[in-house]
Amino acid sequence: MSKILITGATGFVGQALCRRLRKAGHTLSGASRNKSLRAGPENIPLYYVPADQANADWTHAVTGADAVVHLAARVHVMKDDAADPLAAFRQSNRDATLALANAAAEAGVKRFVFLSSIKVNGEATADTPFSEADAPAPEDDYGVSKWEAEQGLNELVKTSDMEIVTLRAPLVYGPAVKGNFLSLLRACANSRPLPLGGINNRRSLLYVGNLVSAIEAVLDHPGPVSGTYLMSDGDDLSTPALARGIGDALGKPSKVFGFPVGLLRIAATCLGKSAAIDRLTGSLQVDSGKFRETFAWKPPYTVADGLQATADWYQNED
Repeated sequence: MSKILITGATGFVGQALCRRLRKAGHTLSGASRNKSLRAGPENIPLYYVPADQANADWTHAVTGADAVVHLAARVHVMKDDAADPLAAFRQSNRDATLALANAAAEAGVKRFVFLSSIKVNGEATADTPFSEADAPAPEDDYGVSKWEAEQGLNELVKTSDMEIVTLRAPLVYGPAVKGNFLSLLRACANSRPLPLGGINNRRSLLYVGNLVSAIEAVLDHPGPVSGTYLMSDGDDLSTPALARGIGDALGKPSKVFGFPVGLLRIAATCLGKSAAIDRLTGSLQVDSGKFRETFAWKPPYTVADGLQATADWYQNED
């Protein structure tokens, strides 16, 4: 079994990953910016890393580790109060990632797994899903910072013996999910009428249980496996189908009704929500075939399984 350092261990994905890897018998540790927090999920020990992770000394955290899974990030936010959002994203997502990766390489870590984002590819697809062959085209600060981190990692892998695997994920959902998915979940739970029936799109999602299964497959693979891989559940849904699926999982059929998409866009623009309506109405599909073939992996959970687990969590928390 391996010794694995997980950054972001106390987060949404991190907690699920700790549970899975602990069950598999791996020895885990985590990193935290909270100096008073001594233990993480599954009671794993936590190394304190200052908030300025780009200039932090990661030596104590990576020493003795066989692998590092880097989940910690400054995530995409709708209302950013940073004076210079791009600089803030770069510091957390690019500079801290590269500082950690360099420290891991110097410490002899064998494998480094970086959770990136499909936003590196772009915000929407037309006729074909995104694949690893597509030229990166990030459109926001978050996507730019992730792409710049990837470029730095691609250079590092050329000069070190450490294997580096980058996973670009679409929207990740599951128990303890936040953001827009939680908002849709709440709307369905409250039986709110949803004017989504006229939307004809397809969007890839990734259930957290499938993501942590994929990360485990990367850690366990005999290698070499360095490279960039796109991830998804493999069953893309339209926005109205997603709402109906959530409603079914909650036991409350969703009140989805038809409404002209053009009028939705006009209303959203007037309210300053054009980006949100683009995500609701546009398509974003991911081809995860390369990952499945390389790692002989297929998602252990269906979308229905993921939605049910998420709905059960929400109802128990409510």
